[in-house]
Amino acid sequence: MRIKKLIAYVLCLIMAFCLSACTGRVETSSGQSTTVDTADHFNVAVFYFDYADAYISAVRTSLNKDLTDSGIPYTEYDAASNQATQNSQIDNALAHGASMLLVNIVSSGSTDIADSICLKAYVAHVPVVFFNRSVEAEGDEGVILDFYSNVAFVGTDPAEAGHLQGRMIGHYLVENYDKCDLNGDGVISYASFKGEAKNAEAIYRTLYSAEDTNRILRANSKPALSYFNPSSVDAFQLDLTGKWSMDAVRDYMMTNLAQYNETSENMIELVICNSDTMAEGAIRALQAFGYNTGDEASTTIPVFGVDASPAGRQLISEGKMAGTVVQDAPGMAHCISLLTSNISEGKDLLDGTEDYARDTKNNLEHKLYIPYSVYEPEA
Repeated sequence: MRIKKLIAYVLCLIMAFCLSACTGRVETSSGQSTTVDTADHFNVAVFYFDYADAYISAVRTSLNKDLTDSGIPYTEYDAASNQATQNSQIDNALAHGASMLLVNIVSSGSTDIADSICLKAYVAHVPVVFFNRSVEAEGDEGVILDFYSNVAFVGTDPAEAGHLQGRMIGHYLVENYDKCDLNGDGVISYASFKGEAKNAEAIYRTLYSAEDTNRILRANSKPALSYFNPSSVDAFQLDLTGKWSMDAVRDYMMTNLAQYNETSENMIELVICNSDTMAEGAIRALQAFGYNTGDEASTTIPVFGVDASPAGRQLISEGKMAGTVVQDAPGMAHCISLLTSNISEGKDLLDGTEDYARDTKNNLEHKLYIPYSVYEPEA
């Protein structure tokens, strides 16, 4: 793939002079570079995978404010979870002289799609900052971010949220084991909901939330979790739309609870979700069966999410949800805005980012991490 891309560079560079001039210094690790005007007409194109996503909505709100406060003009695009739509939007933005691309890629973990975007940007002398959704498939680490030095990624360590969620759940169960074990069989039966098949965050949240919970349970002489459906191979239910959807989880849980309930003595006693939006869907289904109403007299099934969204925080404050992990939307927006300001001011893309964690496992200097944390409700 890389040889073909290099050949494509030779052919496509001829087109570069036909495209609008833009801001910043563009380089590849092959040593080729071009310095372009940094003066008057800097403008940014921001591409979101889906405005409807709760976390992305929070990033968007913060990023809009940061860019506005910095005096940087920008145009937004909503791909509505369609990669072909986003590809066309990027082509349109480049054709109209965008100076920089901020891309929340639709096809998470697609090295080929990311490479195609980077090639177009390279030909146009335009830096790219990908954010939130991974741009390299597992095993391809560095294929994009080591090759293009005018490209960066701002995101999170995919494993961190899963580990934090697992520890949070494990400690919660140790402290509340008898209360959670509704049928008194000594084992906690759980359901797990995965937001997207190939998304690294979804993969590791699903994996480590259960693994770390079990590690803590065993360390406290408790048996490991038992997936509610013994015939399941995966031990999770996948949102087939890839939208981390409230509706998808609600529908799954309504079906689950019709068969797995207290009357049948096989009740789901714990719900683990990849996001707070998914957790809200699980809670709505539980409420339809009389659980998680916030009333102290009713039974509450512990439900855990990720994001610490306003809706998730509200559910926790109402006693309807057990816990969540903070994914720092303002922090991600601030980092993206910093990189954008660097280019608009003619600085190096990564100037002033020394305090950000990197992907040290793969030695990727252009891959910046925003830390997760466990949500602690205000007293």
